[in-house]
Amino acid sequence: MHDTMRTTRSRALRSFVLVYVSMYASFGVASPFWPRFFETRGMTPEQIGLLLGLSTVVRLIAGPVTARLADRSQRLRHVLAAAAALAACLAFTLPWVAGFWIFLIVRLCHEAALTPTTSLADALALNASKSRAAPGTNFEYGWVRGSASAAFVLGTLAAGQVIGWAALTSIAWMQGTLLVVAAASTLLLPVSESHADAGPEASSSRALGELLGIAAFRRILLVAALVYGSHAMHDAFAVIRWNAAGIGPATSSILWSEAVVAEVLVFILIGPRLIDALGPRGAAAIASAAAVLRWGVMASTTDAGVLALVQPLHGLTFALLHLACMRLMRAVVPPHLAATGQAFYALGPALLTALLTVSSGILYARLGGGAFLLMALLPALALPLCARLEMAPLR
Repeated sequence: MHDTMRTTRSRALRSFVLVYVSMYASFGVASPFWPRFFETRGMTPEQIGLLLGLSTVVRLIAGPVTARLADRSQRLRHVLAAAAALAACLAFTLPWVAGFWIFLIVRLCHEAALTPTTSLADALALNASKSRAAPGTNFEYGWVRGSASAAFVLGTLAAGQVIGWAALTSIAWMQGTLLVVAAASTLLLPVSESHADAGPEASSSRALGELLGIAAFRRILLVAALVYGSHAMHDAFAVIRWNAAGIGPATSSILWSEAVVAEVLVFILIGPRLIDALGPRGAAAIASAAAVLRWGVMASTTDAGVLALVQPLHGLTFALLHLACMRLMRAVVPPHLAATGQAFYALGPALLTALLTVSSGILYARLGGGAFLLMALLPALALPLCARLEMAPLR
């Protein structure tokens, strides 16, 4: 009996890892290189800006809409497979499209298909991981998500090497191929035994009202938005500030790599144990406090040695908080709203991050490194909210 449960758990874990690795590797091989790809297609800076801006708008719309479709039909696996397959087809199409406006339409459709894949995958993985799955067949969500982060980095490194001897169009071929693997692998995922009835609510507005009526879910969104949003200044201006202080590209890449390695370690090894020991509220508080410390240090110094000590805090400010939020959402979001909950969990922080990214240029121009102190205020505001995060069971 125990051997059968271990085999079932191992099979489920392998299938999720395969989906996440192929999916996030597909992001890694292409995402950092798309702007350069657009440039090689003869686009002007204004056209690239328009394409990127409209892509952001499409992502904000496509995620929640597709999630509602998946929840209403309760066919999350099939919607995920279809989205990944469609994104793969559109990726294969991009190198052949001529003319800016046609390219723009194809690229926006590509973004619309790609956007919901992460939320749908997270909804499925959470349902199959600890507490909702049958005892003995479950696994840690962090194991799966950590493999995804590692795959993204390895995909980016591999693409950098391939681009060195092949045309830049190779990123579209690599992404399309990996997405085909992701789509096929999705059909290997286990079918949930806690399958909810399709479309139990009368309308999407009622479903959204039910979701936002959960106080714990609203607090999760707010804490995530404040802490994740505080990363906007770092992502936009950290390397610029380091370069101005005399820190070269090689050292900057090491500092950035430290953060990614810490993220993977927290997802796979440290984070699940911390959450088991301290609970999601305690873990979220640690993540928020770590963000206050991280941005405070970055505001006060550009010493490479000191930065090397605080960059691994990314494992707490991002990975640990994500794991804590996932543990809470698994407990408070009803199964028939799993995909919609994931979509809005992605949407809330994305909106605040977009606003903060736009304003970060103005803040950095006027305050320099002092702008990081303003970012430290955001997780400081999240700290008292962490104490009010609840994990009441659904039933």
